[in-house]
Amino acid sequence: MSLTASYKSEIGDADKSQLASDPFKIQPVKAFRALMRLFKDKEDTSQVFEIMRALSGKSIPKGYARLLSSPGGGAIAFRRQELAQVLSDRAFLKTLPEGSVGRAYFDFTTRENISAQGLIDESRKGAAADIDNEHPYAWYGRRLRDVHDLWHILTGYNRDAMGEACLASFSSVQMRSLGFGFIAVGAAFKLRSILPKQPVFRSVWEAYNLGKRARWLPGEDYLQLLAEPLEKARLRLNISRPLTYEAVPQAVRDSLGADLKAVA
Repeated sequence: MSLTASYKSEIGDADKSQLASDPFKIQPVKAFRALMRLFKDKEDTSQVFEIMRALSGKSIPKGYARLLSSPGGGAIAFRRQELAQVLSDRAFLKTLPEGSVGRAYFDFTTRENISAQGLIDESRKGAAADIDNEHPYAWYGRRLRDVHDLWHILTGYNRDAMGEACLASFSSVQMRSLGFGFIAVGAAFKLRSILPKQPVFRSVWEAYNLGKRARWLPGEDYLQLLAEPLEKARLRLNISRPLTYEAVPQAVRDSLGADLKAVA
């Protein structure tokens, strides 16, 4: 038996008592209710995590197994670096070269007044608190959580409602996550009712295809990626510009947050 296969077997037999009971059960009703709450307040990020918990299914264990099988993935899993610690070190991020992924992340989070800790706080809300447990699946889940805003940088999608819908679509294929797919489709229908003349569905579909063509981002070594020039990283990762999304005037995209909150 290979080392990877042996470790997969060990993890498969691991004590599930550190995780929530039946953590891979699909709960569509819970997801739908969370989506409705998210529509009422786009900034209520905790609802995104509720949807992900309800619909993640076996995407976490499958993604972790893929990480173990990918080049360099075993070393990443062995280190179990908490990316939030690195992404919260603003003094370190500020030392990275201009034009790098990490410097772009620093500028983005400063401009948007957001932080890695903010995502952590939102993920801890709700009934399920197993995200902080000492378990390989929990660590992998934290890894996916912590790279969300980095993926904004890599893909070029902003934090407006359409940008979040597109990033959810991109993420759904990258993570093989029904939860992100559910968010993307639900948001697309809501946005289409608000902006009937804009290419909402085409933007979300384009994002899905961009995610399908891109390299598998969960397997990246983000400590190295932070210092890489942003445009070089996009080229290496085969991430193309979201042209349909960019064709929507920025003023229109920027107005979506308030409009979504007004629609019950």
